[in-house]
Amino acid sequence: MILPLDTAKRNQTLKTQNQTMNLNSPDQPPPPAQPFAAFIGIDWADQKHAICLSDCASNKTEQSTLPQQPEAIATWVGELRARFGGRPVAVCLEQSKGALIHALMAHDFLVLYPVNPATAALYRKAFATSRAKDDPTDAQICLELVRFHREKLRAWRPEDAPTRELRQLLEKRRRAVNLRTKLTNSLRDELKTYFPQALELVGEDLHSALACAFLLRWPSVQALQKAKKETLRKFYYAHNARRLDLVERRLESIATMQALTADAAIIDPAILTVTMLTRLLGPLRDAIAAFDQRIAQLYAAHPDHQIFHSFPGAGPALGPRLLAAFGSDRQRFEGPASIQQYSGIAPVTERSGKSTWVHRRWSRPMFLHQSFFEYAGQSALHCDWASAFLQDQKARGKTHPTAVRALAFKWQRIMFICWRERRPYDEALYLQALKTRGSHLFQKLEKLQLEAA
Repeated sequence: MILPLDTAKRNQTLKTQNQTMNLNSPDQPPPPAQPFAAFIGIDWADQKHAICLSDCASNKTEQSTLPQQPEAIATWVGELRARFGGRPVAVCLEQSKGALIHALMAHDFLVLYPVNPATAALYRKAFATSRAKDDPTDAQICLELVRFHREKLRAWRPEDAPTRELRQLLEKRRRAVNLRTKLTNSLRDELKTYFPQALELVGEDLHSALACAFLLRWPSVQALQKAKKETLRKFYYAHNARRLDLVERRLESIATMQALTADAAIIDPAILTVTMLTRLLGPLRDAIAAFDQRIAQLYAAHPDHQIFHSFPGAGPALGPRLLAAFGSDRQRFEGPASIQQYSGIAPVTERSGKSTWVHRRWSRPMFLHQSFFEYAGQSALHCDWASAFLQDQKARGKTHPTAVRALAFKWQRIMFICWRERRPYDEALYLQALKTRGSHLFQKLEKLQLEAA
């Protein structure tokens, strides 16, 4: 059972429930007051959502359920619009993307407040020490969060369609790559049980067109040794493996190859497994290529393309990921610290008594974090000052991951300014700023350049 908030706080909150939090940047005036006709908390699920609604006019709370069906959701939203005359309704749910929020985002009178599931869980534990959990109770928790703690939340505003599509494509491509990695690892493990020589004959990328075609045609040593040498040579040439020394070395290896086992009870099931995995990898490879093509199209046409394309080492892979990380809404992040903390690049400091502990953030959007971390490491290969910064951090005793995160932290400050002011990165301008400030990094860079000369 959720205990009520104290009466004084509840009354004070009710007096200010028609005030909207300022979502604009500090240098912009706050928006006019936005009275809400109702507050709604939703505990979403795959098949049925628990709803808790508070009507501001009657101050009554209602409990209901909503099936996860497009028709049912459309009917429910239509009833809300008619009941409250199209006036704003605040909706809180533990979801920032997914089927339900995708269905609700199209309705302009609904103001969505997504919350982190951990926030709702900690709120529940604070008032229910037994840790009892129930869907209607969780919906009530979401209702109380948006009704009484709205100033702590941020209303969700969808970005423009190209940015949202780009972000979705990047995340789904990463899932496809992860699936490819999983299948490739399974294929490698299977080959090691009966045909380990194949790992040398097809190269490192078992998901390549050459590897898949080779294993479908010759899935065992016995099948491979029946092929003529000229047939194998033509196969390699047809798949752009044309290094004469490498091809000849492989052909010689095949001629003297010994099977790991001749047991049909092992070989035949393994061949079926290898055939299955290679047939799965082919369409997956084509799908990833289609993702790459669409991502490249959206990235090239995006208004912020020139900003993120200007960062050294961004390229066609990391540039779109950096753009999607910032998005197109310039009011989303109030300052560099916002993106540094949200991405998990900024460290966390814990203090208790005389002890202090600084560590990385455990809870963070992993793909977003990886995007900045991977870019920082790549930038050191294309940017002299970034390379000098990494060397300096390591000279101070920092581990490589810690040094890369520190570099990512620095890059995020630069990126934020470029993104906010809508102008590409200018390295000469940045180096001049370092020189003017008498930065230790600039002195380090000059020293390295003199040593290299």
